[in-house]
Amino acid sequence: MSRDTALKVVNFLLFQAGWFAGVILTSPWAVAIAVAILAFHLVAISSHPWSEGRFILLGIVLGSLLDGLWFRTGILQDGAGSAWTPLWLVAIWAMFMTTLAHSLAWMHQRTWLPLVFAPIAGPMAYYAASRLGAVDLPDPGLSLAALALGWGIIFPLLMAVQRRYFRETLI
Repeated sequence: MSRDTALKVVNFLLFQAGWFAGVILTSPWAVAIAVAILAFHLVAISSHPWSEGRFILLGIVLGSLLDGLWFRTGILQDGAGSAWTPLWLVAIWAMFMTTLAHSLAWMHQRTWLPLVFAPIAGPMAYYAASRLGAVDLPDPGLSLAALALGWGIIFPLLMAVQRRYFRETLI
C-alpha cells in the first residue's frame, strides 16, 4: 500500500471514529476527541496544514450555518433543545472537511459525483445519528428532503471552492 493510500485510509478511519464519538457522546468529550483528531490530521496527514486549516474553517462556518438553519426551522432537533448547531456537530463538520482532500478526494475526478452522492449520503448520516439518539428528525420525510437539498448544494460548493482556492490541499 502506498503512503498516499495509507494516509487516506487513516483519514477515513479517524473521521468514522470521530463521527461515532460525536453522535454517541454529544458532549464536550466529543468536541475534545474531534479536536485531537483534527490536530493529528493537520500534523501527521495534511501536506499543507495552513491551507487545509483555512479550508476546514470555511467548511465549519458554512456547514454550521446550514445545520443552524435546520435547527432554527425545526428540521433537526436534539435533546438539549438547541436553537443553533451544537458544538459536537460543529466538531463533526471540522472532521468531515478533512475528508475532502483525502479519503473523499476521488470525488473531485467527476464534477457530477457530488451532485449524486451528497443528497443521499448526507441525509443518511443524519438519519444514522437520529437512530443513535444524537438528533431528532421531527418529520422524517420533510427533514430528509431538506437535508438532501442542503447537502446537494453545500457539498458540491465546498468541493468547487477547494478545487478553485485550495487546490494545493488535494493529494
